[in-house]
Parts: sequence; C-alpha cells; structure tokens
Amino acid sequence: MDFRIGWRTLIQQPAYTLTVILSLSIGLSASLLLLGFVRYSLEYDTHVPQVDQVYVVKHHFNVEPASPLFDIAPMFLREVALKTRGVADVTSYIPARPEITPLTIRAGRNLMTVRGLIVLPGFPSLLGMRALQGDLASALERPDRFIITDVAALRLFGTRAVLGRTITSEGHVLQVGAVVQAPPANTTIPFELLFGVNGAVVEPDIRHEMLTGEHGWMTKMLLRLTPGASLPAILQRLQQAVDTAPSLNQFPPEVRERLGQRKAVELSLSPLRDAYFDHKVENSFIALPGDRASPGLVFGLALLAVLILLLAAINYVNLTTVRVLRRQREMAMRKVLGAGVPQIMLQFLLESVLVALAATALGLLLAWLALPVFSQLVNRQLDAMFVPSNIVAAFGIGALLGVVTAAYPAWIALRVHPTQVLAGRPETESRSSLQWRRALTVLQIGAAMGLASVTIAVAWQTDYANSAAPGFDPTPIVVVDMPGHVRATDKARQFFSALQSQPGVAGVAISEDPVGRLDWSWTRMLKRPGGQSASMEMKAVSANFFELYGIAPAAGRLFQTGVDKENDAGSMVLNAVAARALGFASAEQAVGQIVSFTGFDNVVVSARVVGIAPELRFHSLRDQPRAIAYALGTAGMVLSARATGAPSDVERAARALWPGYFPDAIPKIYRAGEVLKQHYADDVRMARLLAVATGIALAIAAFGTYALSANTVQRRAREITLRKLHGAQRTDVGLLMLREIGTLILAAGVIGLPIAAVAIQRYLSGYVERAPVGYWTLLFALALTLVIALSAISRHAWLAMRLSPAEALRS
Repeated sequence: MDFRIGWRTLIQQPAYTLTVILSLSIGLSASLLLLGFVRYSLEYDTHVPQVDQVYVVKHHFNVEPASPLFDIAPMFLREVALKTRGVADVTSYIPARPEITPLTIRAGRNLMTVRGLIVLPGFPSLLGMRALQGDLASALERPDRFIITDVAALRLFGTRAVLGRTITSEGHVLQVGAVVQAPPANTTIPFELLFGVNGAVVEPDIRHEMLTGEHGWMTKMLLRLTPGASLPAILQRLQQAVDTAPSLNQFPPEVRERLGQRKAVELSLSPLRDAYFDHKVENSFIALPGDRASPGLVFGLALLAVLILLLAAINYVNLTTVRVLRRQREMAMRKVLGAGVPQIMLQFLLESVLVALAATALGLLLAWLALPVFSQLVNRQLDAMFVPSNIVAAFGIGALLGVVTAAYPAWIALRVHPTQVLAGRPETESRSSLQWRRALTVLQIGAAMGLASVTIAVAWQTDYANSAAPGFDPTPIVVVDMPGHVRATDKARQFFSALQSQPGVAGVAISEDPVGRLDWSWTRMLKRPGGQSASMEMKAVSANFFELYGIAPAAGRLFQTGVDKENDAGSMVLNAVAARALGFASAEQAVGQIVSFTGFDNVVVSARVVGIAPELRFHSLRDQPRAIAYALGTAGMVLSARATGAPSDVERAARALWPGYFPDAIPKIYRAGEVLKQHYADDVRMARLLAVATGIALAIAAFGTYALSANTVQRRAREITLRKLHGAQRTDVGLLMLREIGTLILAAGVIGLPIAAVAIQRYLSGYVERAPVGYWTLLFALALTLVIALSAISRHAWLAMRLSPAEALRS
C-alpha cells in the first residue's frame, strides 16, 4: 500500500519527479564513472595468481645526478635469484622491439604493428597463463613458433581459431603455436604476441645475453617469492651480485669519485601489485614505463566522485524538503486517519528509494553513453566497466543514497501537527532546519566554485605549457621516425636522400630524438682538463641540425654544413647549463675549450667546444633545464624535414616515398609541434575531465539554488506582500531575493576559494615554469558561480516581484 502511494505521489507531480531524478542521475552517472575508474586502477595486475607474492626488480642508476629509477634489472640476476632462498620462480622479458619502433608483421595482406615480448620459458607459468589452443612450452621453444592472445588473433586474422596460421615479420615466416587469453586492460605487462628466446625474430646478441647475462644488459624481471620469504635478505643477495659484476662496475676514476659511498647500480624490489602507482619510473633503452598513475591523482578522483555524489544528495534533500513543506495537509490527513511513525517513515523511504533507483538506472544509461568520451579523458580502456558486479554495486549505491536522503524529509514530516495544519495555520520550517538547509546549499555552491577555480588554473597552466616556446619555430618542421639507424642501412640513407630532393623540402636533418622527446637519452661524464667534471645528456645530430631548425648560437658558432664533417668526434656544442656545470664563468669562456669523456667502447674522446646553443625544450616545464652536449653523428633514427611551403605537402611526399624503401614498416610522420604537446597530453585530458566535473557540479548547485529560491518565495510570501502594501516596488523585492542568495554565494566563496587556492598551488608546484596564475582565477570562478546562481533564481525572483498581495493573503 505504501509503495503504491509513493508511486502515485511521484506520478502526480511529474515536474518535481523529473527534476529530482534528472539532477540525481547526472551526479550518479559522473560518480559511477569516476568510481569505476578508481576500481579499475586499484585492480591493476590482480589477474596474476598470488600477485602479492610477485615482485618487480628495479634499480637507481646513481651515476647520473638525478638518480633515475628504472623498472629493469641486469639479465644475469635471473640465475642468481633462482639460487636464492625464498625465491620460488623468476622470469624476465623485454619488448620484441623498442616501443617507439614496435614490431611490424604482415598477416595475409594486412600490415600492422603489434605489441610483442621476448620471454624466457617461465614467463607463462609465473603469470598463470593457460593455453586455449596449442602448447605453450613448444611455442616458446621452437624458433618458428609464437604465442598469440585471442583478442590479437581476432584483430590479425578475424577469428580466434588461428592455431597453425602464419605471419611474416622481418623476412621470417612464423606460425601460431598456441593461443592464450588476452590479459585485461588494467595490466602493467600488456602484450599481443610472445616469442621465446630462440625465436627467429630475436637478434643473436639479445638471445645470447638473455641466456648468459654476460654483458650486464638490462631486462624486465619478475620474482615470485615463497610465503614468509625475507625480502631484505633476497635484495641483499641480488645487490651483492650486482656490486661484484665486472660488467656493471667499469667506470672511470672521476665517476667513482663522484659516487663516493653510493652504489653505481642500486637495486630495489617492489610488489607487482603496486607497479601501476609507481609513477616515478622513467624511460629506458629497454622499454617505456607504460601505464602509470599517481596514487594522489586516483585518490583525488575518488574524492571528486564522492563530492559530486554528496552535492547531488544535498540537492535532492533540499528539493524534497521544500516538497514536504508543501505536503503538510497530506501528512496531517494521514496522521488523522491513523498513520503512525513507521508508516510515515516507510512512505518517505519508499519514495526516496524509488527516486534513487530510477535515477541510478538513468545514471547508468548516461554513464554508458559517456563511457567512450570518459575513456579518452582518462586515457584508459574501460570497456569492461559495465560488468554485472559493477551494475549491482551501482544499484546498491543508489539504494543506500535513497535510504540516507529520506531521513531528513521524513523527520520534517513527522513534526507536522495535524490540528494546526488542518485549522489553516500551516507550520513554517523551523529556524534550525532552515539554517541547516542553507548550510547544505552553501556547501554545494562552495564546492562547485572551488572546483571551477582549480579547473580554470589547470586549463590555463596547460595552455601556457603547450604554448611555451621550445627554442625554435616548430611550424615548418615535419618529423619522420625511421625503422632503423640512418647511417647503418642503405635503404635509410636512400630514403633520406630522396626526401631531401623533394620539391618543397628545404633540407633534412638527422637526430636521435626530435626536440621534445627522449626515447634514446644517454649520458656521459664530461671533464675539463685540470677542471671539474659534470654529467650531461648527449645528443648526436647531423651537421645541418641547428641550421635546419633555425637556431642561432648563444656564443661561438653551432654545427654548420660545409664547415663540420659528419660523425666527427672532435667538435662539440654545449648548452648554457652544461657550460655552467663544467665551471665556465660565461658562455663565451667555454668556446674553444677542450672537454673529454669516455665513449661506449671505453675509449676517451676529446672534443673542442665550438659554441653554446640556446636552451631547447627536450623536457617539459616540470623539469629543470638540464646540461646537454651535442655531438656530430648520423646514426639517429629521426629525420626532421623543413618545409618551404605547406608542411602537409612534405608529409604527403614522405608518405608517398615510404613504401618504396620500407614496404614492411608502417610510417610514423608528424609535425614537430605534436612532439612537444605529448608532455602535456595528460594535463589536457585532466583539464577536460575537470571541466566536465565542474559543469556537473555547477549544474547541481544551480538545481540547489533553484530549490532554495523556490522555498524562499514560499516562506516569505506574506513578508513580500506586506512590503508591497507598504509601498515596496518590484525592484525592491528583486533586491531582497538577490541579497539572500548573494549572501549565500559569498559565504560559499569564503569556504571554497581558500581550499581551491591551496589545491592550485599544490598543482603548480609540480612545474618549474608556471603561468602567471593569480587570484583572478578565484574571482572568475566566483563571478561564474554568481551568474549561474542568478540564472537559477531568476524565475522565482520574477514570480516574487509579480506576486499579487490579494492572492498571497488568501493563501
């Protein structure tokens, strides 16, 4: 009976019902998406059996001043770990090809890149893989076999039944030896194909090193520990092996002096379960870190989800309370007819749960529609978010929200006195109740205002970073990633010459990285004869590199075509930071000086500093400018072409040339400006996500303000009438409404804006160079909130201004 009454009551007031369901569903949809992403993040790598016993071996390379952290370890440690007490299993793996030049395969007529790994035999068992088809051990032992995931099989062949099907890669014909289930999207070890160490695509030097670890090369390494194993003892044993390995301790005297008591390679172990939140891991020659997230960011998104849900709940409570005040006669009649406290409570509980569940259903629909956009904003694959367990959890949250939000309106209804109400003297809301609802509205508005402030600051800083001058004009530069080193292959050199001769191409330069990217970063310790030494990044570039980029020297001269000989080790260009690090008092003083360093072959190289280059932004604005030394070299894998006309013409020309030289590789051709923007891609997505969340928070705040203004007009109708009878004009009534709402907005600003200011400073503290973000962001958010609030109250302010005294007195 109570259920039917609640349902009919909601049906009889469609405007109210639609308003509360819509406002609640918007908040629920945003919260469900955010909470779904938080759960997705917390479940990274949980598909691995006994994942809490699996550890990643990492190291700090203390030779460099910043002591970067890499999630790789020397390959020889596998044999050491297998003999260490407490270690149940060990495996290691590396990408089949560097992730910046992924493995390209041909399946039938289709040419595509795949994410492949070269693995040692224990890899499938440690990660708990089971063959859906074929035999895993045989597929990893035989050189002409490989393992494929079912999802990759569908992508490559159009079917999951692919056992025995073949692909071609780098001249090798390989056959599917086994099919396994694809790892979930939330894994830090993604792959599509697995090759054994004896696979045909594995280069002989890499095969030898993975099996012997002779030269101290690095690999991704996982340990499975036995229950109760001593982590410090295992780490100590591995560290001892590294400390005594000749391949990892061949450093010149100045490096050893710089290290002091520190270890050159310092190992650490961390749970695979926590790998996703290890956002301090840096790029290495072996592999990129992959998906990583700051735990603070994920925690912040969880708080944002709770905040939006809280704002939606507050809004619902305010709307329902206003409605209860209008239903006093109904409550009085029910009490007269014998309804007791349980029945009154049950009626409001059922009405609230009905609204909440309806809003949850609509919220799930909205979340499902918004999922593709949301996935792009967080840069994660969230296709599996709407699994049954998540849907059940969503309805559980909705039902709980319905129960919680029913309490206060029900308490208001229980306080209705039937005699007084039926006698024509309806009760007004108590002062404490009114103040409580005002406080909730202030909280709503303050949260929305603070969120708007943070969003404006993040968006402004991101735009500032994206627009920061990189040290040259990137507009005419087109970048081409080569499949191999230019100097090493005839095809690469021929492509270079062909591109250089195309119409509209002013020149083509060679480098290891385009400006703004650090895929092949390497460091050397440079030393002045009789002076101090300093560690710095080394960049090998062709002689025309600076000319092509239009970069002028800060002192001396830069490399020049016709003056400098390609691959000449006798000349060097430093940036100003490098000159200072070497102890030169000025850039001019460094020009003409001799510096030396030890090359990869342990031979000391001496070079004359011919000039000082200005600062180029290889790093983001989050990093301090670093010391960089430029050497002459054409072994890089990046071509930079300068367009005399439209850069798009150069792009088309490069794409047209590509198949004639690299028929089995997919071209990667893009503008130089795109490289620089990759540093801030996450910030752009975050700004957009915050903008959406801010829009939702402001919309919910507008609903709350609308409800409060409606209640204000209802509560102060007699007062407004008396004011009009005493000569008040419409503008006076309008100002009365504005003062009441304006006071609340100012109170909200006092609460929300200081918190926003702290959050903005914490965000900006991650940048070395900041946009001139001042207090105007707070003022702009205050003004924006005020405009939205005024829009929300405009209808009821107009009604109050037009209120007829006779009608108000009759009611």
